[in-house]
Amino acid sequence: MNAGKTVFSQVLARVPHWEFQRLAKDHDQSDGRRQFSAWDHFLALAFAQMTFRESLRDIEACLSTPRLAYHLGFRQRVTRSTLARANEERDWRLHSALAHKLMHRARLLYQDEPAVLDLEMPVYAVDSTLIDLSLALCPWANWTGSDAAVKLHTALDLRGPLPAFLAVTPAHHGDVVWLDDLPIEPGSFYVMDRGYVDLRRLQRIQQAGAFFVIRERPDVRHYVSASRPVDRSTTLRSDQSIRFNGWDGSRHWPELMRRVSIHDLEQSMRMAFWTNHWNLPAATIAELYRQRWQIELFFRWVKQSLRIRTFFGTSQNAVRVQLWSAICVYLATAITRKELGLTTNLTTFVQVLSVHALSKVPLPELFAKLDTSGTHLNTPEQLTFNEL
Repeated sequence: MNAGKTVFSQVLARVPHWEFQRLAKDHDQSDGRRQFSAWDHFLALAFAQMTFRESLRDIEACLSTPRLAYHLGFRQRVTRSTLARANEERDWRLHSALAHKLMHRARLLYQDEPAVLDLEMPVYAVDSTLIDLSLALCPWANWTGSDAAVKLHTALDLRGPLPAFLAVTPAHHGDVVWLDDLPIEPGSFYVMDRGYVDLRRLQRIQQAGAFFVIRERPDVRHYVSASRPVDRSTTLRSDQSIRFNGWDGSRHWPELMRRVSIHDLEQSMRMAFWTNHWNLPAATIAELYRQRWQIELFFRWVKQSLRIRTFFGTSQNAVRVQLWSAICVYLATAITRKELGLTTNLTTFVQVLSVHALSKVPLPELFAKLDTSGTHLNTPEQLTFNEL
């Protein structure tokens, strides 16, 4: 007798099967004779993520019981050789396309979250992080001669926070070059560190009708055209209009740029930021850059909570397949949490799911808070002992 769906199946129900099949038709170029379907491949990788499996042998052992695998949604037997072959051969772009579909759904669900600094426009933090690999196993990822890695580029919507756009590139791919691939949303703010300073690419953001806050790079020559008063009793030190006087700077940014500087008392250092927005207070511009720290916390969470410390394959395709499937499971988990109205923090949510993935318990009951502080109910039917 089936007592209901497993916790694993309840979470994966947030990934529409019809939508996955449509993406598979576009990206899976197999000849139709492959017995291990794209859906079973994704389920196996999602199972490894949710239950914290560390190897192909580990996945095979856990899914070796046909009845259990059937109730989890598998229709073909999962073996490590079949899974390894799928990781090598099935195009990683299928999982990438699915991840971006889930990103869009998740962001729509989290639109009611509090806005950053009560601003009406969306705010995105842009940065990248390295995912370390073994140089001996993945020589194709060599980028320093002694280290191997791939780079995860992220535009993080700070309302959530949830990724709005992701890309996986070789480690030597420049951060500033990736700005050419970043979709620009008109009316939005993009907050970046000084590694993204390139006036020609910043001009692209402005021409798209968006705004940016970026940390100043000291080697870019400029002079002050005008200054506005600031409250120096705060961390603010200046609010200026600057003009670039280098040959390259004046050619790519001929108009004025706004410059806001602060003195960070905790770090005992002075920082300056450039922006093309002129109406917000200088203190808000500085606070927008401080919000960029959320993307560092996001990267830390990804590396600690997703199963990307060990990889199930050593080829470039296998590594990307595992990375994108991990992101898909993370997004499906975030969507589940929001749709059910659960307030448990995401880290605890993921940990609890890993323990109860095979349980047939409705998710709201799994996270229900029981009140045990009240007095026990009187039960007249209970026998009592009288003192002699």
